[in-house]
Amino acid sequence: MKEKFYLFPIFIRIWHFINAIAILILIVSGLSLQYSEPGRGLIPFQTSIKIHNVCGIILVLNYLIFFIGNLTTPNGKHYKLFWKSFRNELIAQAKYYLGSMFQSATTPFPINSERKFNPLQKFAYTATMYIFVPFVLITGLGLMFPEIIVVTKIFNYSSILFTDIIHIISGFVVSMFLLVHIYLCTLGIKKHNTFKSIINGWHYAD
Repeated sequence: MKEKFYLFPIFIRIWHFINAIAILILIVSGLSLQYSEPGRGLIPFQTSIKIHNVCGIILVLNYLIFFIGNLTTPNGKHYKLFWKSFRNELIAQAKYYLGSMFQSATTPFPINSERKFNPLQKFAYTATMYIFVPFVLITGLGLMFPEIIVVTKIFNYSSILFTDIIHIISGFVVSMFLLVHIYLCTLGIKKHNTFKSIINGWHYAD
């Protein structure tokens, strides 16, 4: 019988689904706003604004659930970085992804009850969830309520334009993370295992 670990508590699974749907809608509506004229585009401009704003508020509230949950439950341990040995672990995992993975080698950091992420995943997830997603949310709220932005010049750009640039860059990073995240979820002996885990909460060892 395969060993299994309960890695995804119910609040993480609910948060994950809401987060995924909200981000996908934000990407689509954000691209519509970025690359369409007010009277043209796949989604009407004003409709895109409303959709983007509503999903942005949902993402803010959902992020608070994630943040508070990681402070008050054991799930937070998966995002703690221990720098003393982390560099060597990152190199070992990178070598696995770049070479030995294609030679049917076993992963150097298999998932277990105490480790949800390998070192590269932990670094990427922590940076995304604690740096880039907050940038997206804070700059998004600033663009939604521009009166809270200090009116000044930053590198010869207006503060609102500078906020918009940071918002777009952070949104792009989160979008790229999402694509890589989906790809990594397909790795393993059974490609559906990770998707199954986020539904029922259990991870089955390969």
